[in-house]
Amino acid sequence: MRIIVAPDKFKDCLSAPKVAEAIVAGLKLADPYVQIDICPMADGGEGIVDALVKATNGRLVMQGVTGPIPGTIVGATMGFLGDGTTAVIEMAAASGLHLLRPEERNPMKTTTYGTGELIKRAIEEGAKEIILGIGGSATVEGGLGALQACGAKIFVQREGAEAPEELKGPATGQDLVDLESVVPPPEMSVKVIVACDVDNPLTGPNGAAAVFGPQKGANAEQVKLLDEALGRLAEALEAEEAAKLPGAGAAGGLGFAMLAFFGAEMRPGIGLVMEATGLKERLGRADLCITGEGRLDASSLSGKAPVGVAKLCREVGIPCIAMAGAVDLEAEKKLREVFSACFSICSGPMKIEESIRNAQQLLTYASSNILKARIVTRRAPPPQAFDAL
Repeated sequence: MRIIVAPDKFKDCLSAPKVAEAIVAGLKLADPYVQIDICPMADGGEGIVDALVKATNGRLVMQGVTGPIPGTIVGATMGFLGDGTTAVIEMAAASGLHLLRPEERNPMKTTTYGTGELIKRAIEEGAKEIILGIGGSATVEGGLGALQACGAKIFVQREGAEAPEELKGPATGQDLVDLESVVPPPEMSVKVIVACDVDNPLTGPNGAAAVFGPQKGANAEQVKLLDEALGRLAEALEAEEAAKLPGAGAAGGLGFAMLAFFGAEMRPGIGLVMEATGLKERLGRADLCITGEGRLDASSLSGKAPVGVAKLCREVGIPCIAMAGAVDLEAEKKLREVFSACFSICSGPMKIEESIRNAQQLLTYASSNILKARIVTRRAPPPQAFDAL
């Protein structure tokens, strides 16, 4: 039997490669002779750099950049694919919510400036194409900081000030609210592909501020201010049509900035990763695929990595089993229409802290049981064998 192991990360717990390692350990316990092909996955969020760089024998580049709060510095890793001219960047590496403590989360004070610094570095190193993963942001500032780092000039009108002034520090959500005008960055001869797993527009009830603002620490008043400011930004840039496009609201409006200034192409992150890893061809040589993520729920059906893998398995004609820390009961029926089977790795009722702490062992134990059950099922006698009993 040949098995493809192609999971996404278990968020706040294990990276995709670590999840794959734990699953493989369980499979080997059940059958030491099973053939395994390891292919960690990612969508538009964390993990896309590692997945694409490893798949193409590329290289990693580390740089100190501005963190999500102006004045802080973080070490961010980006990559160049094997072709040497395609860069891959995770905005979360520079501007991610995971870089902040809960009490620091406030989109009025956060910026994408560090993401712009990575984009600028990639271009300086000769990138002709940039793949930008924009999941997991801490920001709702319309991508102003990233544009600023690339050379845009931001002018704000402060309350009580007589005239607009050019912003000197990295642009934040508050600067978006106070925005007067933007002088676009110099034209850059680079193609930008945005890896994005959401289709939200920039503004409105499904927009960046309304849907994602509260996750990033915004209260109701701030959501209203930011949503109105994002609308004014689109009008000021004469980019109202770009603001309506699917994905414009991703990463607090960074998707909009890439659409409006770089003419970016929006693509599902999982599609990019599956293409780069040659997953379809590898599945064609396999008997079974095991995938998974930290939680399987309704949001998994909206472009997340395991569902993308399952759809490809269906095309190829092999079963796909999903594993997760938790499987949402309300979404279970729809999930079972996508996957051949889906399982929680928890061996019984437990607190989330306990499941996170023991995730590696739980994955190994669960994957071992899954393979044992499949082996027993395949060896079971046909139903007619019991007729004579």
